Amino acid sequence: MATVKPFRGLRPPRELVERVESRPYDVLDSEEARQEAGDNEMSLYHIIKPEIDFPAGTSEYDPRVYEKAAQNFALFQQKGWLVEDEAEHYYIYAQTMKGRTQYGLVVGAWVNDYMEGRIKKHELTRRDKEEDRMKHVRVCNANMEPVFFAYPDNQVLDELMMRYAQTEPEYDFVAPIDGFRHQFWVISDEADMQTITSEFAKMPSLYIADGHHRSAAAALVGAEKQRLNPDHKGTEEYNYFMAVCFQASQLTILDYNRVLKDLNGLTPEQLIEALRKNFDVQDMGTDIYKPARLHEFSLYLEQHWWKLTAHEGSYDANDPIGVLDVDISSRLILDDILGIKDLRSSNRIDFVGGLRGLEELKRRVDNGEMRMALALYPVSMQQIIDIADSGKIMPPKATWFEPKLRSGLVVHKLA
Repeated sequence: MATVKPFRGLRPPRELVERVESRPYDVLDSEEARQEAGDNEMSLYHIIKPEIDFPAGTSEYDPRVYEKAAQNFALFQQKGWLVEDEAEHYYIYAQTMKGRTQYGLVVGAWVNDYMEGRIKKHELTRRDKEEDRMKHVRVCNANMEPVFFAYPDNQVLDELMMRYAQTEPEYDFVAPIDGFRHQFWVISDEADMQTITSEFAKMPSLYIADGHHRSAAAALVGAEKQRLNPDHKGTEEYNYFMAVCFQASQLTILDYNRVLKDLNGLTPEQLIEALRKNFDVQDMGTDIYKPARLHEFSLYLEQHWWKLTAHEGSYDANDPIGVLDVDISSRLILDDILGIKDLRSSNRIDFVGGLRGLEELKRRVDNGEMRMALALYPVSMQQIIDIADSGKIMPPKATWFEPKLRSGLVVHKLA
């Protein structure tokens, strides 16, 4: 069973939310955060990217930067830019992208569910990135940003959220960068809160969709506090961390594409010939071609688009990893032909989220920055669930979720 609880959120007043809210810390670099924050002293970037308060070039891992995060967090509370709710609540967070809305429940997720595998992951995490976020959680004593979970479709929860969706939201704005609509409701009715708690208790698992490092850091800090507290009872707020949980069928996963700097010494003709071993190869001309189904890929090379269709037998249809297009392309193209063994460390490859479109792939090849591009059909949420349930881990750079959660709508304090 999945254990969740309501919590006393720390939130901006309605009239300030658009000055406080921001993109997540990990989707932009320090200079981009500095530019987006500008002269807005209320921007959450002063807490989640506090290096912007230091001279350009200051490392985001400088100890002074973490301390600045804590100082700014205290300042936001003193100034009334973040105000704690008087009672515990669940919250609803809706995002609308291109006319399609997904509704999520903001909950306190139980640390022990993560540590014992009931909150399931599908990606590996890096210890250095975990430690960075752990330092940030420790110094702020709060989850400043939510993690992004999926749960099996649930009609009771769906009907509850649709009922609230007919009422006026607490927040309702269109973000300036992504152009998507973000809405937020507060659930204070005791019966509704009990329904949410009991419906989650019926679920055997929750699934991390996006934010594996934040999930690990939040849970590890909670577990650390359990160990270090000699009077630990299990009811303390640090036993929970903040998550936004969406029904799996509502989530949009976009393609996550590759651009490569060279052909590993091959001529374009030799590359195409090498591909024919495991793929049907068809020249699609100069118009952009997007993969239309699983096991189909688009290659952009020499101002031409090629359709690559994987041969049956070149992958294991019964293996939840081996059947993935990201695994097929990594094995049969990037590794076997182009000699790229480790996607995480190679400097010959870069990755482009599907929101940018295949035009971005074409642009980066045509301007000479890259030599070729490879577009993939997106992974499905069911594939992610199957992999997580099997206990296996997806290859790196496999999923790209949109829209991203905005930060600053609600914060979860650990004390």
